[in-house]
Amino acid sequence: MRTKTFAAAALLAAASLTLTACGSGDDSNKPVAVVSEEAGTEKAATVLDKPFEKPDLVLTDTQGKKYDLRKETAGKPTLIYFGYTHCPDVCPLTMNNIAVAAKQLPTAEQDDLRVVFVTTDPERDTPAELGKWLKGIDSRFTGLTGDFATVQAGARTLGISIDPPRKDKNGKVVSEHGTQVIAFSPKTDGGYVLYGEDATVEDYSKDLPKILKGETP
Repeated sequence: MRTKTFAAAALLAAASLTLTACGSGDDSNKPVAVVSEEAGTEKAATVLDKPFEKPDLVLTDTQGKKYDLRKETAGKPTLIYFGYTHCPDVCPLTMNNIAVAAKQLPTAEQDDLRVVFVTTDPERDTPAELGKWLKGIDSRFTGLTGDFATVQAGARTLGISIDPPRKDKNGKVVSEHGTQVIAFSPKTDGGYVLYGEDATVEDYSKDLPKILKGETP
């Protein structure tokens, strides 16, 4: 896979430009990290020259227990995604793509990988709802919910913008959020690889063995 290196600062600057409203039907919406998508390139992974620091988030998992993101994922290959369970398109597709790719790994590596889904719609995504939704995708995945402002602030440190859930013109509640997946190295705990919403099962299948070792895909 071809990859390209971008400065984290550039991604942060782009984060305030656009959001994706899952299922909103607004064709003008694009992934937040538009800077990582250039005409003529065929890549899913953007390797950052300055890795993101892992968010200092303490939220609630699907068992109703406190989950310290940094502590629980320290030294582990980790993928983090911000989305919501009522999303009809991008969120479930992204998580299912990762799940299919992860299941191709040896069992020990599947157990070592941490995939964390942080809700952008905490009012509806209770621990029970998150648990039910993720069970249908991959029971190994971790679902987190909590105060919206806390989630929003944590996402912002990764250059991912999130707006409070709102009703669209049809009265349907949508959550506008960046659709990047950030991969964190088990060697440094830094977020060094970014994936856009167009990343496929094949992309993750090729890259996960390297991410598990903290190598550049």
